[in-house]
Amino acid sequence: MSLSPSIERFLTQMEYPAAKDDLLREAARDGLSPDDVESLCMLRDGSYSARREVLAALRDADELVAA
Repeated sequence: MSLSPSIERFLTQMEYPAAKDDLLREAARDGLSPDDVESLCMLRDGSYSARREVLAALRDADELVAA
């Protein structure tokens, strides 16, 4: 999976810990593209303590969709 530069920047600037709902709310507030928001919608519900956890969860979600 290749993330857009805007979602990479967004995840770097996000304050953690952050729940999925927090990520979605801030993504909408920051004006992320619909594709980027859709990627975040694929995350499992829960809290993420760091950017690397969100990236791992996005990879896992992408693998499930591709299977």
